[in-house]
This record gives sequence, C-alpha cells and structure tokens, in this order.
Amino acid sequence: MKDKNKWNQVDEYFSSMLHANDEVMEEVLKENAAASLPPIDVSPLQGKFLHLLARLKGAKKILEIGTLGGYSTIWLARALPSDGRLITLEYEKKHADIARQNLKRAGVESKVEIMVGPAIDSLPKLKEKGEIDFDFVFIDADKVNNANYLAWALKVCRSGAVIIGDNVVRNGNVIDTATSDESVLGSREFIDLLSKEERIDSTAIQTVGSKGYDGFVMGIVK
Repeated sequence: MKDKNKWNQVDEYFSSMLHANDEVMEEVLKENAAASLPPIDVSPLQGKFLHLLARLKGAKKILEIGTLGGYSTIWLARALPSDGRLITLEYEKKHADIARQNLKRAGVESKVEIMVGPAIDSLPKLKEKGEIDFDFVFIDADKVNNANYLAWALKVCRSGAVIIGDNVVRNGNVIDTATSDESVLGSREFIDLLSKEERIDSTAIQTVGSKGYDGFVMGIVK
C-alpha cells in the first residue's frame, strides 16, 4: 500500500507538471464514473503516452479494440490529422452510448466510428468492408481474446503499423505457469503468439502508477 501511495503521488506530480489542465478529459472521467462504468480507463499519463505514440507514428487510421467510455479513444482521436479516422470496437451498447456523448463533448465525434458488439465478430466485418490499412492499433478489451485480436490486427494493418496491447503484466501474474485466471492465460497466449509471429517485432514494458502494477506490449508490423 505504501508503494501504491507513492506511485499515485508520482503520477500526480508528472500530470501537474507536464499536462495542461484539461477540463474535457476530467469531465469524461466524471461522466464514466457517474454512469457506473468500471474504473479501468487508462490513466491520464498513459492516455497522453498513447497520444504521443500515435503522433510520432503520424497515424491517419487507428483501430481501437475496447472503447469503454471513450477516454483512450479521445486521446487517440486528438492525435489524428483533420482527415484522420478511428474505428473503435465496443461490446456493451451502454458503454458505446456514453462514449458517443464523450466524443461529442471532446469535439472529435466526426473522426470516430463506434462498432457495437463482440470485437471478435466485428473484426471480420472490418475486413469484409475493406476497412484495412490501419497504421495504429490499441488492444484493450477482454484479455481472453488478446491473441485473437492480435491475429486479426495483423490482417488489417499496413506494414509499419504500431500495435499496442495493454494490461499484459497482470500484477506480475503473467509469469504464473500454474494460473487458472483467464485474463492471465489470455495474456500468456498473447505473448506466446508474439514470440512466434514473424510479422511483428515487439517488446514489453512493465509499469507502475495510479493504475497499479501492470504493463503493455508494443510492436511494429514488418
């Protein structure tokens, strides 16, 4: 607990020093909480990190798997040029409805399309509709299907695309070979696929902060 308190304080310090006051994003988090959405959004620092990565990539077409209330969606949409586009996949209609309100509040609704339903069903539909050539992908949905999401992402990405997979450390439990936790097993399957997949060059980073102890995978499609 002492360590987590310090992690929170460090996050607050960096946010206060490096982030301008953003009333819109604060309102988004408040709206999500008021609607009883699970408090599993990325942290403000993580959201800005995703934003900067998308800008560094020069992303013009982004795929997000897992919308929730649209907090990370807004960070990513803000990184797009005026003619950029983001498609985000969300299982729960309630979450998607709240996300649409938040996207409008942030002024990025014209750049974003939300597809409602199981992502594992929506991803084949993307390919059928010719929605390919994504240059940035953020995977942050149910962890059980992470490997399946990665496999589909590789089908709809262009060469050089950046793929980010969130919450892969699972409080360190990703190394537990005897686990029965489905989310941990999903993370391990995700990492197993990355270790064998020759089409992507990847690494993993452990993180601590206001979201606890976790981490993410980042890869570049060859």
